[in-house]
Amino acid sequence: MDQIEQKPLSDALARAANWLSNGGVRPTKQRVSLATLLVGDGNDRHVTAESLFEAASQSGEGVSLATVYNTLRAFCDAGIMREITVDGAKSYFDTNITDHPHFFWEDTAQLTDAPAEDLEIARLPNVPEGAEIASVDVVIRLRRK
Repeated sequence: MDQIEQKPLSDALARAANWLSNGGVRPTKQRVSLATLLVGDGNDRHVTAESLFEAASQSGEGVSLATVYNTLRAFCDAGIMREITVDGAKSYFDTNITDHPHFFWEDTAQLTDAPAEDLEIARLPNVPEGAEIASVDVVIRLRRK
């Protein structure tokens, strides 16, 4: 009986599958498709649910906006993405999960990484009794002159 030759996974697909595996995320077709858009080229991204939905639509992936939101939430819950909230209502999702500050460009509504080595936080306030600091998000708002 002849064995069927399997083609090797593309680099982008392999990166996406590895990323999901590292987070213990079950690799459904839609999750793999979205993960490939997010990390397939090896670069970190800051996306909104809407921008990821648009990218998925343009690439021919049939996913609903609700599926994109649910998938981004699952990726955050698994610890392979971080949610950064700007203006209390607008959420961006970052594939770079290391602690680092961000620039928010008010004119384009884009979120970009700021150089972490230039940030110094000398002291944080005391937290209320029974609480602990879960994280500190630094978003520096910029506008062009």
